[in-house]
Amino acid sequence: MSRFPYAHAAHDQWPVALAQALAQLQAQMELPDYSGSPSLGLLYLSDHYGPQAQDILASVAAELPLVTDWAGTVGYGICAGAFEYFDEPALAIMLVDVPGDQYRVFSGVSPLGLGFEAHTALVHADGTTPDIAELVFELSQRTQSGFLFGGLSSGRGHALQFAVAGDGNISGHGAASGVFRGGLSGVAFSRGVGIISRVTQGCMPVSREHILSASDGNLMLELDGEPALQVLMADLGASMDRPQEALELLRATLVGFSGAEHKLVQRTGNFGNQVTVRHLIGVDPARGGVAVAGGLKTGMRVAFCQRNLEAARADLVRICAEIRDELETEESPLVTSGAVGPAGGTRATDAESAPGRNILGAVYVSCSGRGGAHFGAPHAELQLVRRSLGDVPLVGFFAGGEIAYDRLYGYTGVLSVFTR
Repeated sequence: MSRFPYAHAAHDQWPVALAQALAQLQAQMELPDYSGSPSLGLLYLSDHYGPQAQDILASVAAELPLVTDWAGTVGYGICAGAFEYFDEPALAIMLVDVPGDQYRVFSGVSPLGLGFEAHTALVHADGTTPDIAELVFELSQRTQSGFLFGGLSSGRGHALQFAVAGDGNISGHGAASGVFRGGLSGVAFSRGVGIISRVTQGCMPVSREHILSASDGNLMLELDGEPALQVLMADLGASMDRPQEALELLRATLVGFSGAEHKLVQRTGNFGNQVTVRHLIGVDPARGGVAVAGGLKTGMRVAFCQRNLEAARADLVRICAEIRDELETEESPLVTSGAVGPAGGTRATDAESAPGRNILGAVYVSCSGRGGAHFGAPHAELQLVRRSLGDVPLVGFFAGGEIAYDRLYGYTGVLSVFTR
């Protein structure tokens, strides 16, 4: 198998950007190390191109007739290689060289069903779809590994997805343009496709672990048997007697929670991979409650946290090091993001190192709140990945929520590499 051709471009006029990207792809496809006849394409657009999404998809499919299947979505920002594009019209394309019998594009008009044994899946979803978390979980249960990777479409009014299957739609579902709103779509892969995936968190716990002992919907009422608001104020060293100071601290604070069976904080002080991070959206002084942007269940483990640049950088380097180590030590059809390792540095590498040669392509889905300034400078997040893994083909987008395992995350990055 050969490396996946990929390209990216930005321009006010989408035909100009697409022409630049196609020229990059054609040049790579003539190189001996890159695939010359892939059949699956991934297309990511910044939301500036949302109104032209149908025209772009039709044009790229017409220009690359050997690519019979397409998947992708729109994001506030997109990424490719070591570059990220925020608040500008841009597109990224990757041509995935996987045998046609080892993947299946799915969507609302061509759902993932019988006739294909999915081991894992790249998923794009619309976060406004009712019960989206339940739909993600249900889809994960229809794969052999139970592991998904991807994210929620994002954009200013253009939460679109792309899904074109070369073998057509299910009989009776009618024709489809390939551009969808709502629900889920993506690409399912069989066990024969080598994929290594990891989740990186970007928040640092600022409190000890608590048990949610009473709740009402999305309102935390008691932690460890004490009023939740009282516990939060004590953890932050704040007081409602100093409302302005308390308000500033609350605005900077989030909450991480996991099921009772999973340890919340690792020995390194970072959150584990089973932790979901959500906003605090209000307090209820009368009931001593704290409202959270997400469903709660009594018995959950809870810790308050804050976004932290150094923690985010260290954890991103950690998952890249784990991927490198996995590539160096064994070949596996799928390794999910369950390994735990110390945060820290990694060895220098380049595209000619063994791990770099064994990575055919990569997909990175990061939270739209992580890109740009959160890592200290434009492109800094992607440059960390490149310094760790080498100059590997990579595309992705900045999402309104990230998908990994069988759930939705926030403030995370999901890095998945295709291996030889």
